[in-house]
Amino acid sequence: MGITAVKIKIMPSSPDVNLEEIKEKAKEKIEKAGGKNSQFEEEAIAFGLKAIITLFAWPEEQEIEPLEEKLKEIENVNSVQVIDMRRAFG
Repeated sequence: MGITAVKIKIMPSSPDVNLEEIKEKAKEKIEKAGGKNSQFEEEAIAFGLKAIITLFAWPEEQEIEPLEEKLKEIENVNSVQVIDMRRAFG
């Protein structure tokens, strides 16, 4: 089976939230679920609010929805959205 590259946007509940804590918890959940090589970026939205964009390798045969639900359970996370998913070559 192949590997997919997944990009997910994690929106915090407010601009005052500690993004580093969310990143740490998200990385734990991604790796526990089977994801590898997770990387994080911050994307400015508006009024000081920043989204967390994570990119990681994911097994192609595995569903992504259970991971989305686990990421939504992180404290101070408002929403989680898969913004890109494609087969990785390499």
